[in-house]
Amino acid sequence: MDSYITAIGTAVPPYGFSQLQIASFMAQALRLDEPNRRKLQALYRLTRIDRRHSVLPDYGASPGEYTFFPNTPDLEPFPTVGTRMELYRKEALPLAVAAIEDLYRDEKRTVQPTHLITVSCTGMYAPGLDIDLIEALGLPTTTQRTAINFMGCYGAFNALKTADAFVRADPSACVLVVCLELCTIHFQKKTDEDHLLSNALFADGAAAVLVEGRPNREKPAPSFRMRTFFCDLLPDGKNEMGWIINDHGFEMTLTSDVPTVIRQGIGQALSRLLERSGLAIEDITQYAMHPGGRKILEVIEQQLGIEPHENRFAYEVLRKYGNMSSATVLFVLKEIRNHLLSKPGAGNILSCAFGPGLTLESMILEIIPAVLPVNDQAVAESIAIPSNA
Repeated sequence: MDSYITAIGTAVPPYGFSQLQIASFMAQALRLDEPNRRKLQALYRLTRIDRRHSVLPDYGASPGEYTFFPNTPDLEPFPTVGTRMELYRKEALPLAVAAIEDLYRDEKRTVQPTHLITVSCTGMYAPGLDIDLIEALGLPTTTQRTAINFMGCYGAFNALKTADAFVRADPSACVLVVCLELCTIHFQKKTDEDHLLSNALFADGAAAVLVEGRPNREKPAPSFRMRTFFCDLLPDGKNEMGWIINDHGFEMTLTSDVPTVIRQGIGQALSRLLERSGLAIEDITQYAMHPGGRKILEVIEQQLGIEPHENRFAYEVLRKYGNMSSATVLFVLKEIRNHLLSKPGAGNILSCAFGPGLTLESMILEIIPAVLPVNDQAVAESIAIPSNA
């Protein structure tokens, strides 16, 4: 029994800021002198990010107008974990619902999920987001719930593997996966390289997908058959990426050596993924790489021997939204799906993401083109050029 991604929805918070706006906030909050302010602006320009979104208006506000951070020169008293989790609990549900509403916006059928999987590494509470979604969506209280927490940028892969297992065990299952990340509520006013880099990359966003036991033939967008998964651990990078809960929020460790570690391990890992699928790199027609950062995408291209244009959907998501942790790769898949609406065709998608460990998760999805309705098919045939023309 196979499983299929049949719908994808995404959402970002209402507050969107240019990288230069955010850099200005950071320079002010970190109280940088002019030379270090210019260095910070250069770092932000090099990210290839144009814009990021946050549940907080503060990143575009002037000092004295903050709504979450204290309106003091040094932002003291700095928000605690408890304060940040209160904000997470307030903002998580509306953003998750917005992604689900986007998923259902072009559905021509009524879909009742039997399972709900929630993914997040930026906040937790109990009763949690899963139960809040059951109530907000009016789902049966018997809906089976699974929470995947604190796995970082590769969390969506574990959710999709779990959904795949549910559908293979019960072909009538319909699994709703929701990835929700509020990365920007964890800003840390530290000037070491790790924090400067993470503050330059991460953003807020949510994505939702439906996983079912058959492709959705009732809409023009393709479905994606979940063909093969592969996970590997690169122990040499264990200290290069981390996500730690401290007194004043969750703190990211993200060193400049992460691309080097990925370079050493990604080639072999993706070769084993292709071998499991019985495919060669020539069989891959689309790439859905998690845009963890510009250098990471460039390393992937070098190791796979592909051009930046082939990786353009990841760059587009990075440019428009930044790194939204677990939700980001689903934004990339939606970009590919939208592209296939205008240029339909079969093929395979290679996708991967990285996280603490250093963990590499990867998968191959088979593109299942939509079937044109009978009337549309007749029109297409009627305008086809005869073979003897």
